This record gives sequence, structure tokens and C-alpha cells, in this order.
Amino acid sequence: MKSTVYIETSIISYLTARPSNDLRSMANKSATIEWWETQKPKYELVVSEFVVAEAGLGHPEAAERRLAALEGLAELRATEAVRVLGQELISRNALPEKAEIDAYHVAIAAVNGIEYLLTWNCTHIANAITRPKIEAACRALGYEPPIICTPDELMET
Repeated sequence: MKSTVYIETSIISYLTARPSNDLRSMANKSATIEWWETQKPKYELVVSEFVVAEAGLGHPEAAERRLAALEGLAELRATEAVRVLGQELISRNALPEKAEIDAYHVAIAAVNGIEYLLTWNCTHIANAITRPKIEAACRALGYEPPIICTPDELMET
């Protein structure tokens, strides 16, 4: 059985983004494409209604590319348990209030027992300061948190 990976919106954004002159953006885009081409087949990928909603925002052509990349991926639905955990992540200061959607990304992955949460959101999610807080809050509420990582970190040889 394949390990499960929750694909957070930033992954789809980098995967489908137009070329950039920004070095960090170029590196993240390149790593994302490499992961998608070489690692994707090794995992069962899932997204959520939050990812689909975010992917559909913005410039229509860019939104179309993002939504096309999501086709065929299993979509998790938010439940009351997801809402409660998301709010607890904020109330326990694991994530700031302004990162509510990020809290729901973590919550939906944890509630559904997803093993990995793949993201480039290093401000609120894949962050050495917030990871332990996220993990502690999830465990305090009886959920095993997903392993939060970037494509560079989730590479099997």
C-alpha cells in the first residue's frame, strides 16, 4: 500500500506557474516539477475542497492550469472534526489567526490520517518553529499529525 500525501495549494501553484526570474521561485518550481515527475507515482495523492477552492482563484488561465493539475486526485471533504481541529490549531497558537486556511489544510490531513503534507508554505506550515506546535496540538486532540515537508524533503531514491 502506498503512503498518502496531502498536496497543499502551494505545490500546485509552483507546478503550474509561469517561469520566473526570482531565484527562490525558480528553484521551488524546478523541485516541484522534479518531485511530480519522479515521486508522484510512489504515493497516493489527495487534496481537499480547500485546495480546489484556492486553486480556482486568481487569473482565469492560471486557475485553469491549477485545476487541471488536480484532475484525478482524490478530494477530502471538511467535517466537523476538521473544523474543530483547525480552530484548535489557532486557539493553541500553533498557527496565527490570519493563517486559518493553513490550519484547515493541516486539520484535514490529520483527521484523515494522511501521512505527509507536502507544501512550500514555509511561513506558516513547513516551519521549524510551527511544526512542533502543530504536532503537539494535533496529538493533544487525539490525532497523529502528518509529516510536514517540502518536495526537497520527500524524495525517495
